[in-house]
Amino acid sequence: MKTKLTYQQEIGKIIAKLRSDRGLTQAELAEGISTSQSAIHRIEQGDQNISLEMIKRFSEFFGNQILSINTSISQGITVEGGRELSGEITINTSKNAAVGLLCAALLNKGKTTLRHLARIEEVYRIIEVLESIGVKTRWKNRKRDLEIIPPAELSLDNMDMEAARRTRSIIMFMGPLLHLKKHFTLPYAGGCSLGIRTIDPHLRALKHFGLEVDAITIPGSYICDVKDDTLKNYPDRYIVLIERGDTVTENALMAAALYPGHTTIVGASPNYMVQDVGFLLEKFGVKIRGLDSTTMEIDGVAEINKDIEYSPSEDPIEAMSFIATALTTNSEITILRAPIEFLEIELEVLSSMNAKIEKSPEYLSHNDRTRLVDLTVKKSMLIAPQDKIHPMPFPGLNIDNLPFFSVIAACAKGRTLIHDWVFENRAIYITDLSKLNANVELLDAHRVYVEGPTSWRATELVSPPALRPAVVILIAMLAAPGTSILRNTYYIDRGYQDFVNRLHHLGAEISPLTGI
Repeated sequence: MKTKLTYQQEIGKIIAKLRSDRGLTQAELAEGISTSQSAIHRIEQGDQNISLEMIKRFSEFFGNQILSINTSISQGITVEGGRELSGEITINTSKNAAVGLLCAALLNKGKTTLRHLARIEEVYRIIEVLESIGVKTRWKNRKRDLEIIPPAELSLDNMDMEAARRTRSIIMFMGPLLHLKKHFTLPYAGGCSLGIRTIDPHLRALKHFGLEVDAITIPGSYICDVKDDTLKNYPDRYIVLIERGDTVTENALMAAALYPGHTTIVGASPNYMVQDVGFLLEKFGVKIRGLDSTTMEIDGVAEINKDIEYSPSEDPIEAMSFIATALTTNSEITILRAPIEFLEIELEVLSSMNAKIEKSPEYLSHNDRTRLVDLTVKKSMLIAPQDKIHPMPFPGLNIDNLPFFSVIAACAKGRTLIHDWVFENRAIYITDLSKLNANVELLDAHRVYVEGPTSWRATELVSPPALRPAVVILIAMLAAPGTSILRNTYYIDRGYQDFVNRLHHLGAEISPLTGI
């Protein structure tokens, strides 16, 4: 029986044929549409999701309309919900660690190999940016490991700005690049006009290393200049972060790594992705004390030129996704390789909601640093917690895990207050659960009441334009008896590797919308 091609594979075949018919190499096509050769290779192999914007670029280049697509139904899925799931799932390495580690690899003149790296859209965007500025990358070990080799001189003028604008992680190029270039320009992170205040914590931290950033003069761009006298003056540096953020801590760590003096960072985030970057820097020869605390001390080095292999830790947010899936569908699922240090508060809150979750003895991740356990989520009669559920900087409840508590709360008897104080409008996305028959009351842009239990009802929705809320809607659809349709699932592909197929492994009935 012939295996049905996925929509990525069908698009890849079309593009490969058009390229071949015109006698073009992958490199020539990549140059023609301003992307990398490796991106063309992944697209033609069907290994990469492709946005409507990229399809338009291919169509304009070839002079052919590759696809006729209604934008509201592209990358959609059909979910047959109301089924009990079962089985085991192994947690992948962390998406947020992956992007930080890719940025940190710029510090090393030698070869950096990242083992079992998450193969997701966010990672592909950073790889495309790296390749465009001259960095060589190569997937090996059946596309599990990524090898990164920098050039003698980075070609920042050739940066793939389109790929850079589509990832918020581009802001973490600042810390490494200030040691490599005296002047460079980066696009606004994530394609948003975030402005000077949004990156102020980064600017205040990196000014200690001579970085000055103009985010006003050229709309959509950070113009970066490095004051050489400040960078090469080597007294002890004492940095107080005005925001205990993950990316600003990573930026400061990377800047301190190639500063051959002593740096103290106060108000740092010791969250999981920060620790992964710190562990890699230690393998580079950088000495770091307090990596698991809010005060970090770094003794940097003048040069890093080593061939290093590093294994990122597992993803606590992905683990929480499957915990929420099990509880929402009232299923028994075993979750292997969950990073317990970054889930302890979440599990304690779930315990207060009467969730039955068993833990194995602890063991270490492949990096020999991160503590892991196996979790078995049992069928549970959930109740609403007595207190509101709200995030805090690590070691508090992770902000990325908060949305999952909304769909769990919808299954719990009683009324739960969810308080998302960090993001201005993300709480609003929780109200989409009402379209699946959940009882959700929006109090303001930060707070919602969710009252359960819910008799889920299948529906058709366009995915919220945010990663975690999109996954929350998919989880609710798994619980809703009948056929649901979720359109525009690119946001899920941004942060999850092969998520739909892994749900299939647990017994979920999900299929792509047809109509290419």
